[in-house]
Formats: sequence, C-alpha cells, structure tokens
Amino acid sequence: GVLHEDLRLLLDTALPPKRKKVVLGVGDAKMGAAVLEELGVQCQTGGVVAELMRGIRLHFPALVRGLTAQSAAKAQLGLGHSYSRAKVKFNVHRVDNMIIQSISLLDQLDKDINTFSMRVRSWYGYHFPELIKIVPENSMYCQVAKFIGNRRELNEESLVGLEEIVMDSAKAQAILDASRSSMGMDISPLDLINIESFSRRVISLSEYRKGLQEYLRSKMSQVAPSLSALIGEVVGARLISHAGSLTNLAKYPASTVQILGAEKALFRALKTRGNTPKYGLIFHSTFIGRAAAKNKGRISRYLANKCTIASRIDCFSEVPTSVFGDKLREQVEERLAFYETGEPPRKNLEVMKEAVVEASEVVAEVKRRQEKKEKKKKKREKRRLEALAAAAEEAAENSVMEAEENDVGAKKKKKKKKQQQPEESEGEPEPEENGLEEEEEEEPLPKKKRKVTVEPEQEEEEEKKKKKKKKKKAVAQD
Repeated sequence: GVLHEDLRLLLDTALPPKRKKVVLGVGDAKMGAAVLEELGVQCQTGGVVAELMRGIRLHFPALVRGLTAQSAAKAQLGLGHSYSRAKVKFNVHRVDNMIIQSISLLDQLDKDINTFSMRVRSWYGYHFPELIKIVPENSMYCQVAKFIGNRRELNEESLVGLEEIVMDSAKAQAILDASRSSMGMDISPLDLINIESFSRRVISLSEYRKGLQEYLRSKMSQVAPSLSALIGEVVGARLISHAGSLTNLAKYPASTVQILGAEKALFRALKTRGNTPKYGLIFHSTFIGRAAAKNKGRISRYLANKCTIASRIDCFSEVPTSVFGDKLREQVEERLAFYETGEPPRKNLEVMKEAVVEASEVVAEVKRRQEKKEKKKKKREKRRLEALAAAAEEAAENSVMEAEENDVGAKKKKKKKKQQQPEESEGEPEPEENGLEEEEEEEPLPKKKRKVTVEPEQEEEEEKKKKKKKKKKAVAQD
C-alpha cells in the first residue's frame, strides 16, 4: 500500500499542480489504489485502459525518441532480472524453506529408523527372542543388541553397562536372566559382526534425528515463535510445509487450516455426501487429545482460529516474539477448561491488550540488545582498522629506517675502502689473525745488484783483507 519514492516523484513532476479532476489510467488495480491513497488522484482501471497500455507497450519505441527495439528489449530483460532477484531475496534469519526441508527429512528419518529397527529385531531375534518384550523401544533395542552381542557371554559384570543403556536395574537383571534361559539359536561370529554394524548405523541415525529436531526447534523459534509456542514446533513446521510457506499459511482462513492435511477425506466426504473431517494436521496437537469426544470438533475449530492468528503475527511482524503464542495457548487452555467445568474464559480483547503491552516491552528489549551488539561490532571494527593502520605505519617506518641504515652503511663502507687503499700502498702486508706470515718466494737478484745488497759485516771483512794485502805488498817492496 506504500507507493515507491521514485514513482511518487515521477507522478508529482508529471501531474499538473491543479489535479483535482485529473484521472489516471493505471493497468493494475492495486497500483491504482496505492496512487489514490498516497496522492489523492483518481485512477481508472478497466478494459479500455488495459488495451491502451498494451498499445503503448507495443509501439513504445516509435513514441519515444532515441529508443530502439533492441534497447527496449534490453530494458525489459533487466527489469525481469531485477524483479526475479527481488523475489528471490529474503531474510536469512526468517527463511521457512529450511523448516520445510528439515521437517520433511525428520518424517523420512522416522520412517527409516522404524523400518531399520524392525529389521534389527527380526535379525537379532533369532538369537535372543526374549529381548523384544523386555526392550520395546527401537533405539534402545539396537543399543542393547550391540552391547550384548552373543548372549552366552553375558554375565554379572555386564549389568553396569546394561543399566547405563536401559536406565533401569530391574530391566537389566531381567535381560540377564532371560539370556541364561533363552530359546534362541546359536549364532556365528560373522553374523554377530554384521548385526552389530547394522545396529551401529541405526543408532547413529537416531542420534542424527535428535540433532535435527534441535535444529528444527531453533529455526521455528526464529521464524514462527508464536505458532511454535501455541501448537508445538513439529506440528507448526508440518503446517508450514503443507501450506508451502509461512506466507501461504498466513493467507489461509481458519476453516482451511483446520482440515489442512485431510484433503483426501474432505473430497471423499464431498463426493459421497458424508461427514466432512473435523481436523487434519492439528490432530497431532495435545489439545485435541485432551478434549472429550463430543468437544473434539469445537476445540479443533477454536485451535485452527488461534493458529491462523499466530501465523499472521509471525509472518507480518518486524520483530517476531513468542508473547502472542503464549497468550493464545492460555486462551485454548481456558477454552478446554470451559468445556469441562463451565468456567467462562477471558475475552479475546483483554488478552490481546495484555499481549500487546508485553510484546512492546519484549521488542524494545530486543532492539536495545541489537543496538548494543551493533555498537560493539562497530567498536571492534574500528579497533581492527586502527590496528591495521598502526601496523601499516610501523611497517612504513621500519622500511624507511632500513633504507636509511643501508645508505649509511654503504657510505661507511665507501669511506673505509678509500682509507684502506692508501694504507695498503704505503704499508707492508700485515700478518694474518692466526699469527702466520705469508711466505713469499724471493726472486734471484742480478749479479750487479748483489753487491749493492751485501751486508755491512761482509764489507768490513773485505776492507780488512784489502788492508792486509796492502801491508804485505809494502813489506815485500821494502
């Protein structure tokens, strides 16, 4: 009923200022009602308008300049895609498709577990037939069969394990006594291995069913809390699944919800002109089982009425709560008491006023929590961004410092090299760190240079020899 902002702006700009006598031709009656409600402009929707709209749509490229048939086809395709995308989009937290799939899987698991358990009973019953009467429950029977194995090996030490499974000491003792005097046949170890393997799979299926039921309960508390509080999670999920969606269920009248699931009986009764069914899927509710035989039809009609109210509240409320479901459940309880004792129940108006007050408080509390969560989320995001920015700044500073250190190190190395070059040219090679001097091979000097390199002691000896020779010559002359 709320007109889109773009459409309102378009109509405000296109229509003349004095539009009291303006009549618009609109092809859709709903859109005409919305325009009349929002803008106060009378809209005409009829056969002539439909034909005009069809003609305009057909010759639209010729009426608008610059618009070709190809661009119009692209625009239609884009509009179709956007419309389909808008139809597909939904809120993840309020999706009822998951409820439909989970309740269908739950019903299928119930059938399969029942079939497999009967197979285990018939298979293990050849060996221990008395166990079927002692342990009638399917999953517990599979656990006991897997625990016992060969009944001849069962003794007093196994009583503790049996008590943990059956949760009853008397029943565990009865199993032990029956195993000692059983009429069953002997069984080979290979057959026992196959029976235990199959029992293990049936037990795992039972455990998965429990987890799936918890998942269904959580989804129903999110999607349809009022309906689940009124009639239960499983029955409410079956109603949603049979209707196709929560929206379809909310559109149904109470008379349809009452016999939802009993279509075969209804059409058979209409064909044979017999009595129509009183209830369908809501028969699985506890209220109809608690009512007397003469009041079952009345309470089913009353319960269907309340289920319709609850489904509409869940479907069209912004923040769904279970307050209305609890109040409606109290009304059904009071109606049951009225049928049995005659005590008059409260009026619907009083109960709904109380429910509206409580629901407003609950919604305010939920919104407050959501705001707190959003604030905390924003703070965390802000801290994370600050930490990332600080880390980026530190990395940039470190890179700058490393670059400066590298430049300084390169300059120091250059200076050292320049200083070392003249020292190496002037000085002699220094000894190595291990104290060993490098031994260099001396090349033999030429003969002329050998005299130059004679040591001073040898020179003194040669001078002494020359003096002696001179003295001898002088003596010889004398």
